[in-house]
Amino acid sequence: MGEDLTYLSFRVIDKKGRAHILEITLDTNYPKCPPSISADVPHIFNLDWSGNSKLKDAVVQFEHHVDKLQDFWSTLDDIDRSLWVVDPKDPHFAMSYRQINIGNDCYITLSVNASDPRSLPQCRFLGSDANVNLLRRKWKINCKRWVKDRSFSENLTSILDIELPQPPEVRKDDRQTECGVCYAQYLPIDDELGSKSGSATDYTCENNNCSRAFHSVCLRDWLRSITTTRRSFDVLFGNCPYCSNPVAVKIINKK
Repeated sequence: MGEDLTYLSFRVIDKKGRAHILEITLDTNYPKCPPSISADVPHIFNLDWSGNSKLKDAVVQFEHHVDKLQDFWSTLDDIDRSLWVVDPKDPHFAMSYRQINIGNDCYITLSVNASDPRSLPQCRFLGSDANVNLLRRKWKINCKRWVKDRSFSENLTSILDIELPQPPEVRKDDRQTECGVCYAQYLPIDDELGSKSGSATDYTCENNNCSRAFHSVCLRDWLRSITTTRRSFDVLFGNCPYCSNPVAVKIINKK
């Protein structure tokens, strides 16, 4: 909340455990005039507002908007996991494009439709003129092969008639060493942490396009705060806070 009480932010957790921030700026004539809203989404919703509306109504409408975008973000997560994405390096929720290395020094930039993410995307090819012209012809001729129920990887392979290169392995030395939850490399020296006191990050997201490091203690506590987290015996199952890849953390008693 801003010091002048005209700016507020709300944190919303979606069904996949992704964290979204809704920023609200109040008009000088609030509540007669609707507040301004912004968020890291591909398109903002039209706020339904009346003289009797409250800030809670704006948050609820944002939650509904986020629910409608679940398939869009899941589709992009699948692209990030299965294809060699070269751009963006650090994707945000508002981004709807992915530039993919398809081999032979060629790239394809896909623009995913947020309203219909599994549909045939708009695309642009990058590379030598000869290769790009060939790829464009294949796309034009074979685009009818696109099937919504297939993954993007399967559809691209079918349309372009090529074997797509696998994402490169991320070297351990290149991975994030700071915890994605507490933003520190080492846990504090604290008797409450037991054997984990002062320890470095010990859990890494298995998604090569993410590879975010965590302290298992921090990730465990974060998963416990998410309503979609499942528990089986002494293991918590949920999703990475950054890429939504499945994660599992064992609950260890303090010693």
